[in-house]
Amino acid sequence: MVSRVIPVDDFDLVIFGGTGDLAHRKILPGLYRRFLAGQFPDTARIIGAARTKQDDAAFREEVRGAVVKFGGVPEGDENLTAFLNLIGYVAIDASGEDGWQDLKSRMRSGVIHAFYFSVAPSLFGDIAQRLAGYGIADADSRIVVEKPFGRDLTTARELNATLARHFVEEQIYRIDHYLGKETVQNLMAVRFANILFEPLWNAQYVDHVQITVAETVGVAGRGSYYDRSGAIRDMVQNHLMQLLCLIAMEPPYHFDPNAVRDEKLKVIRALEPVGPDDIVRGQYQAGGEGAAYVTDAENPDSRTESYVAMKVRIANWRWQGAPFYLRTGKKLRARTSEIAITFKEPPHSIFDDGVPRANQLVIRLQPNEGMNLKVMIKEPGPGGMRLVQVPLDMTFAEALGNDGADVPDAYERLIMDVIRGNQTLFMRGDEVEAAWAWTDPIIEAWETGKTRPEPYDAGSSGPEEALRLLHRDNRRWREIRA
Repeated sequence: MVSRVIPVDDFDLVIFGGTGDLAHRKILPGLYRRFLAGQFPDTARIIGAARTKQDDAAFREEVRGAVVKFGGVPEGDENLTAFLNLIGYVAIDASGEDGWQDLKSRMRSGVIHAFYFSVAPSLFGDIAQRLAGYGIADADSRIVVEKPFGRDLTTARELNATLARHFVEEQIYRIDHYLGKETVQNLMAVRFANILFEPLWNAQYVDHVQITVAETVGVAGRGSYYDRSGAIRDMVQNHLMQLLCLIAMEPPYHFDPNAVRDEKLKVIRALEPVGPDDIVRGQYQAGGEGAAYVTDAENPDSRTESYVAMKVRIANWRWQGAPFYLRTGKKLRARTSEIAITFKEPPHSIFDDGVPRANQLVIRLQPNEGMNLKVMIKEPGPGGMRLVQVPLDMTFAEALGNDGADVPDAYERLIMDVIRGNQTLFMRGDEVEAAWAWTDPIIEAWETGKTRPEPYDAGSSGPEEALRLLHRDNRRWREIRA
């Protein structure tokens, strides 16, 4: 099955920070794949904007190198030459006045204008002010802002207020690439396009939910940034929070941006405070050829966590009594992201074999995107009724008849949604603030306390204390494996 491509209208897309790592790794290769798919016209314009002094030709060669390196494109690809013809560049001072008139002169009338802020959050306000002040952005323009969107509730509110002085909420696209993943969107399809699961999607039938985002890499190369952030700011407040919301939300009245985000906001506001006994933070130690966190962060006294595990309760009728267990960490055993919904065992078993019978729906976000449902069947062969648990597996690459090449990367999908003007998979300002309001007391308790994160070995599943978090509830974490 080949994915259906829905073309978008003509546009001018300006990438502030066009010479940066995110633009090279994700944005530009993603745009090239959408160009190859024929999703946007060859009259579209993509303009890089950064402080570096260079001309269009030099930036095109930079883009060529990025697409070849990170997009897996052969050097002599003829289509790449056609794509580069859409590329321009403006040397610009984000907090000064140089380059803005040049940028304005390049913007065409009658097309969609989108501005991607792939820069430090400290520059968001300066760029927004100058886009409005120079008349570059109009009432139909869209801006895309990357995380981190603030580092606490106060800074998030300030940032929202700064952007609101120049753009209305409908123009602001706060991007979380996890929401662009094919499997995350399929989660909504599985829940709300099928009657099979929704009657069981509550605490009466669900025992608990586990959400895991595990990484094998450490923080080397970005230690100074990460040490000011930590796992809870970097992952829990945004990525894991969004996954929790999609699992726990009520059905929206329509698949509409504000209807979906209204239901997610209700979940965040229903989250109970997390006490110190329900949260574990850890910090990886040296292992194999890798250094310890404090070495990577260049801070021998660091108390910043590279791992977080927590038990979360949702105070509403649907989920009262069914906890959500969240965990994320660096330098773990395998790179994997998954959501596991464990259902309760049948209230009575007619089989006297002592085999546990809890069904489990596992949604894999990476690697090998897909879903499987664990069910009980009879083991083949004579000799009585022997039960065994097997997965009903749906790996997208196999089920949809392709090798994954036709499945757009998250950034590809989200950028095209910006051009369409569809905010469904983007965070709203009040949603971001509500997430920080829940997270801030946890961070404040850590920063004012004297405890250090629990040490854990690189290449392990995390600190031992995280295992006990579930053991005391007579549950176990799923094994971390690719």
